[in-house]
Amino acid sequence: MAEKKTTTKETAAKKTTAAKKTTCKKTACATKAAVATTVDYNAENVGFKAGDVYQALATAEKALTIKEIAKAAKISEEETLLGMGWLFKEGKITTAEGKVALV
Repeated sequence: MAEKKTTTKETAAKKTTAAKKTTCKKTACATKAAVATTVDYNAENVGFKAGDVYQALATAEKALTIKEIAKAAKISEEETLLGMGWLFKEGKITTAEGKVALV
């Protein structure tokens, strides 16, 4: 006759605890990714971001991508785009081949 496998309460408890830890870790990671920061934008804040973008381009002395500008200016890509909009309106930047440069 084949023997029937039995699970002790202790073994079952360990399996359940391990499953909970894995689930909690996945939930925590998903929660962190879903959290977004809210920033109140006004003309003054966007003007400061434009200054950050301008300084990053002036320091680099060459055309940069949006990601490169954001990294150099230590601001988000969204803030970079806001600053670029300001600078476009003033005619201070231009784009070519996916890169941004000072005029």
